[in-house]
Amino acid sequence: MTAPAQSDTAPSPAPPDTTPDCALAARAQLTSRLASHVAATSPGEIPAEARERAVVRLVDAVGCALAGHRAPGAAELVALAADWGGRPDARIPGTAVRVPARTAAWAASVLTRTFDFEPVSAEGPGGQEVAAHITGTTVPVALAEAERRGATGSELLDALVLADDVTARLAVGSSFDVYSGQDNTGTVNGIGATALAARLAGLGERGLVDAWGLAVQQLGGSVAPIFDHAPAFRLPMAFAAQAGVTAVELAAIGYRGEDDPLAGRFGFLDRFCADPRPELMLERLGEVFCGDRVIKPWSSCRASHPSLDAAARLHARGVRLEDAARVRIHVTPRTAAGFVGAEWAPGRTPEVDAAFSLRFTAVAALAHGNVRPEHLLGAGDPALGAAAAAVEIVPSLAPGEYLTAEVEVLTHDGATFRERVDAPLGDRHHTPLTPAQVEGKFLANAEFAGLPADRARRALHLALDLADAPGVGRLLDAITLP
Repeated sequence: MTAPAQSDTAPSPAPPDTTPDCALAARAQLTSRLASHVAATSPGEIPAEARERAVVRLVDAVGCALAGHRAPGAAELVALAADWGGRPDARIPGTAVRVPARTAAWAASVLTRTFDFEPVSAEGPGGQEVAAHITGTTVPVALAEAERRGATGSELLDALVLADDVTARLAVGSSFDVYSGQDNTGTVNGIGATALAARLAGLGERGLVDAWGLAVQQLGGSVAPIFDHAPAFRLPMAFAAQAGVTAVELAAIGYRGEDDPLAGRFGFLDRFCADPRPELMLERLGEVFCGDRVIKPWSSCRASHPSLDAAARLHARGVRLEDAARVRIHVTPRTAAGFVGAEWAPGRTPEVDAAFSLRFTAVAALAHGNVRPEHLLGAGDPALGAAAAAVEIVPSLAPGEYLTAEVEVLTHDGATFRERVDAPLGDRHHTPLTPAQVEGKFLANAEFAGLPADRARRALHLALDLADAPGVGRLLDAITLP
């Protein structure tokens, strides 16, 4: 794997026109321009570096889907999907189970999201960033629809680039706030899933607009399961995947929705965007291709990564959990009061509690130097639990330092060690994982899932070379678990 170029970030673009007249003009054009972008962009108009970044996201998502098979309830979920029955369009990744494409995409999306380890953070055309989990929907849809329709690897990647671009643009232009109550993995992701499935189905611009009109009738999702640390947090993006495929199937037989499903009255902007900025959604369309910008090094909510990263650095300096008499984590007041700052009190699904806990992930990093799915599954460890419960969260950082944390460890012998992190690992612009780290993460997830090492390496090479593949069949064969 080579590090993708980042030419789309330099030179810096001129600030977008944010006048009311510009916003109104952009709103009037939004649906038609985005539909044309998805349906009419030729392969030659997609930069090579955009495809390379899409490959990185796909590799990462496939590895996360494999890891998801080890979670409690995963086997039952696959069995349920199989029981639903229907036309055997596509396989659920990691299995030989064939189901309708919408069901395969749904199940794969749940598996990918399971350990909160997949790519995150939508990037806008000017480098803006907003909380998002796009790839966990679009890659499962891409695999299912490509297998169903016999698409080449190149066709899959083009569709993935365009769908991720539209989804990220809508996300950053929506003024999304995770504390608003809605979950944008169940809203913007559905628009992206529809775009991807429509591109591979060859629906064209008019067909895509019809499909978007049908998709918006199915979108939704709440962040309540995240606050409650319930496994249902995985479902909004999965239902978005299912909605997109279903909408395209309906549009293909002649169904239509509203005339302007994105920007019309009661459309996507009105229903799911607190303060929509359509001019931002269209900024440099066709020049800059957006998507998730973070490949996670740690299996947990991104809000916990600054403190987790700091704790891992302390571990690398030789500080160990057993040395700690006291652990304090300095974060912003908003982070401290949010779902990741809650007291450590694991319930029925401790692996979910762990993924959304500053306290647990910090002590796990001090203990292991890392936080991976296997560490989340070990959240019932009494020693880790006691240490996590004793961690002190200090809301001392300025509000703008939302991706900053400082971890302070007072040892039993009276020494104090501190680490501050202002840019946690994984952001492709500031602290990117190296190609070797991305590949190592995939192989570790495959090993954790139980895939033999030779098959895992073959799968990795097939995924990296997907642009030249005649289809996805060999990749799906290679990742089928024993």
